[in-house]
Amino acid sequence: MEYKINEERLSRDEYIGFLKNTDLGSQYPKERFDERIETLLKRASISLVARDEQGGIVGVCLGITDFAYWLFITDLGVVRQHTGKGIGRALVKELLRIAGGEENIIMYTCVNENAIPFYEKIGMKKSKDVMVYNKADWTEFTVE
Repeated sequence: MEYKINEERLSRDEYIGFLKNTDLGSQYPKERFDERIETLLKRASISLVARDEQGGIVGVCLGITDFAYWLFITDLGVVRQHTGKGIGRALVKELLRIAGGEENIIMYTCVNENAIPFYEKIGMKKSKDVMVYNKADWTEFTVE
């Protein structure tokens, strides 16, 4: 399958439609979902979209970065029927390149257990030096 990765901002409705076709839709809390997704999409430092030949979305990667030292992957998803084709790897590689390159940038992310093998396969390791402050309401649900 051919696909092209571009920097672009998706609308809330486009992104929610995409989430319904991925396993990424279970990472968000139910509280103020629509409002918070819209803010994420507008404010992420880097927003990448992989599209197939017909223009359909097959993958998305969002990151927050200072473009000098740090990059945090907030979202990485690939449409279920296109996983295992290198789209996720290509999105992460492009995200890191745009943020400043692997020689300058330390990349972090939070993942669910099912995604750990993917991140290890692309060269990421579990960290012992990350601190968390979390007072947010978080009711689990899946975007459907």
